[in-house]
Amino acid sequence: MDILYTLIPLSVVLVFAILAALAWAVHAGQFEDLDTEAERILLDDDRPSAAPSAEAPAPTTAMPKAAPQPAAPPAAGQ
Repeated sequence: MDILYTLIPLSVVLVFAILAALAWAVHAGQFEDLDTEAERILLDDDRPSAAPSAEAPAPTTAMPKAAPQPAAPPAAGQ
């Protein structure tokens, strides 16, 4: 029962902290424009990608993968 003397004031302080954070976010304009950031991923980049030129070196090829090795037979006595 004695823990309630600690938990109730602590929860009241936590509620006030959450309300203060919400008030700050509203005052700072965090909730003003929700659509622009959601649509920004759909927009093209402003700078064009570099086109490959004739002087560019040919891309290197990756090393071929090694053929899989057969599993070793189980040892006698197992």
